Amino acid sequence: MSENSVEKEIISIVSDISGFDTEEITPDTNLQKELEIDSIKAIEITVAIEKKFKISIRDEDVPNITTVKQALKLINDLLNKKDATD
Repeated sequence: MSENSVEKEIISIVSDISGFDTEEITPDTNLQKELEIDSIKAIEITVAIEKKFKISIRDEDVPNITTVKQALKLINDLLNKKDATD
């Protein structure tokens, strides 16, 4: 899966859960400040990402994801590790 398609999927998931349009969400969008993502919504986003990409995000990593770009980096790192073990 290309980085661009992963980014689009993340933005789609964030859009579905936050209620904001995908056009309003960029890689630099701050999830908490600009999209009003609270801890409950952050967990919903994390679970949706885990299901979509069949990865596991550590609980301690969730609070460190403040932008789409940070989520993308973490997911790509996890996908690369997963590909290396498959």
